[in-house]
Amino acid sequence: MILNFSIKIGFAAALLFATTAAAQESSSNRVSASTDWSVFVESDPSECWAVSAPKETLNTRDGNTVDVRRGDIRLIVFYRPSENVNGQVMFTGGYPFAPESTVSVQIGDASFQMFTQGETAWPATPEEDASFVAAMKRGANAVLTARSGRGTQTQDTFSLLGFTAAVEEAASRCAG
Repeated sequence: MILNFSIKIGFAAALLFATTAAAQESSSNRVSASTDWSVFVESDPSECWAVSAPKETLNTRDGNTVDVRRGDIRLIVFYRPSENVNGQVMFTGGYPFAPESTVSVQIGDASFQMFTQGETAWPATPEEDASFVAAMKRGANAVLTARSGRGTQTQDTFSLLGFTAAVEEAASRCAG
């Protein structure tokens, strides 16, 4: 039963993320930039998100640093009131993740796992999203480690400078 619930959540999150990613790629509605984080807002439907790109990336294969071509790498916290989405954390790695893999996240002393599907990853539950956001508010950076479908290990380091201001603004703009 729990697995079935997780699968349903995963498909719903994947669908939400697909529409979110499309909105981000076409959105020019950046309403603020708080140091390393930006806030975007769309009105139809109402959705808001705080987003950042990594400050550092490291790609390795068999223990050696390699050059790889990756698409957009983003860490996002998303709000969509019409679907009761309040602070969903998402990560795009810029490549298809290895099947059935997870993304390991380190924020200060806190460790998290995100499940993956295609090129996206997210926490399994809204409660995990809330814990993730709380840790990000306290932390200095977030380090996300993942594995691509081609076996490359990636490590992306995101600055959390300005995160609290950005996520609070995104939340308040989509508060209703």
